[in-house]
Amino acid sequence: MAGDAVRACEGRGAGADASLSVVHSLSITLPILPSPTSWRLAGVASHLRYTERDEKKRLDAVRAEIGRPEATYAALIPIKKSATWWELTQEERRQIFEDRSHHIAASLKYLPAIARQLYHSRDLGEPFDFLTWFEYAPADADTFEELVRTLRATEEWRYVEREVDIRMERERLDAG
Repeated sequence: MAGDAVRACEGRGAGADASLSVVHSLSITLPILPSPTSWRLAGVASHLRYTERDEKKRLDAVRAEIGRPEATYAALIPIKKSATWWELTQEERRQIFEDRSHHIAASLKYLPAIARQLYHSRDLGEPFDFLTWFEYAPADADTFEELVRTLRATEEWRYVEREVDIRMERERLDAG
């Protein structure tokens, strides 16, 4: 995938010379060798932390897989939450995440058109807490923009102190 757009939404951006090489894996092995690029991000797919059983069942029922041939658009959105967020208890974060921001409930209507994967980075000492990866077909670009606007308008997003929005497009595998 070639980087089409990189912009800072909150806090510092990635720099003018940012480049991207995406490697999907559900786990990583430490130590990670240094990247030849100036900006390296790593994260680990983990269990759902703020999700109740019924919500997980509803998410699983409409989940789209990463790597679908028609999903030639992608977005990588690294996010860092404030110290205030991390000072809250797990229960307090859950209340903000779902009870008041309705993160899961609001996201369900965008699935399966938008495939997503969350990677946790905070415990790895990375500069971001989460790496959020989305894939979607060009026909769903407006739907994706609506999803992002919806999430950024929530109470939960008030705790985001750094966010970079990286958009990419790849050629269809069957093109040519």
